[in-house]
Amino acid sequence: MSSQLHSKILSFQTLKHRRIATLNNPSHHISCLAVHDNLLYAAALNEISVFDLSNHSLMDSFNDDPTTGFVKSIAFNKTKIFTAHQDGKIRIWKTNTPSKKHHLISTLPTVRDRFLNFMLPSNHVNVRRHKKKLWIEHWDTVSGLNVNEAKGVMYSVSWDKSFKIWNVKTQRCLESVKAHDDAVNALVVSGDGTVYTGGADGLIKIWQVAGSGSKRRHGLVGTLDKHKSTVNALALNGDGSVLFSGGCDGSVMVWEKRGGNQVGFVDSLWGHSGAILCLINVGDSFVSGSSDRTVRVWRRGKEGGGFHCCLVLVGHEKPVKSLVAVARSEFDGVVSICSGSLDGEIRVWEMSTCSNFKICKSKTNPMNSIKVS
Repeated sequence: MSSQLHSKILSFQTLKHRRIATLNNPSHHISCLAVHDNLLYAAALNEISVFDLSNHSLMDSFNDDPTTGFVKSIAFNKTKIFTAHQDGKIRIWKTNTPSKKHHLISTLPTVRDRFLNFMLPSNHVNVRRHKKKLWIEHWDTVSGLNVNEAKGVMYSVSWDKSFKIWNVKTQRCLESVKAHDDAVNALVVSGDGTVYTGGADGLIKIWQVAGSGSKRRHGLVGTLDKHKSTVNALALNGDGSVLFSGGCDGSVMVWEKRGGNQVGFVDSLWGHSGAILCLINVGDSFVSGSSDRTVRVWRRGKEGGGFHCCLVLVGHEKPVKSLVAVARSEFDGVVSICSGSLDGEIRVWEMSTCSNFKICKSKTNPMNSIKVS
């Protein structure tokens, strides 16, 4: 099939969508989404709501303490839920059985860890003029989390310009890295342990572990500086060979790993009219959400060609802040994309991952025409 014919087919596709939740108070905007065990976690201000994705019913709401500030990121391992907060802390939750209610079990850094580190002056670092903090604690908003289940560690990034590595089992901070000259907004980690951080300084930095034993530390191995404005979002493809980054200028940049520590610039993609706020990878495509209130689906052309926008999803009334993808095993090749917006609404979009984006039929969901670029 020629690329011209392929584009024509895409331009006439429709996409099913439905809203699964609307928060009545407009100030309760959705700040982040996450999926675990067929449950959708949605943070609005400080509160986290949990929805059953099989029927979109509300299962639980937790963290009703407004002093924690906004919830900025949610991550999981097999048994625990980790949440990043505006007050600079990371909270750990578990669910009760069989009630499925969430309860707080710990806050990072733990009181014990703070006490053990407090006595030594060398454990205190200057964060501002005449102000010191322990090296194990974030002193500004924690903006992102990433859990590596296999290695038993969690990574956190913060507006305090650092990223930290935590032992999930002992709940102790293992390492703190001064990463950027401004707030760190985004974090992704590849399967081989390479860490990518994106900051308000417009840079993407690449980190890898060097040394052995207790001297193993993350060192800077590369800096990507094509963005001319704040980097808000990062995503990796399935095998970690392609990195996507989104900035305040509305561009999405594509980078490819080229052997060793080398990561090269491939393309700059334009289409959004506002800042890129979130990115996710879905199969051989990726999805972007923007302050222009739209969600765009980008797909690589045949035979290794560049990425192009094939679908534009409209409907949100305010910026799209977060995206997650959910595989739908009952529909062959169909995934659900959940988008959370500052309008206080979560929308679910169903799309196919096959090459012509054919949408599977469903009697329960209405079909809605979507603008296509």
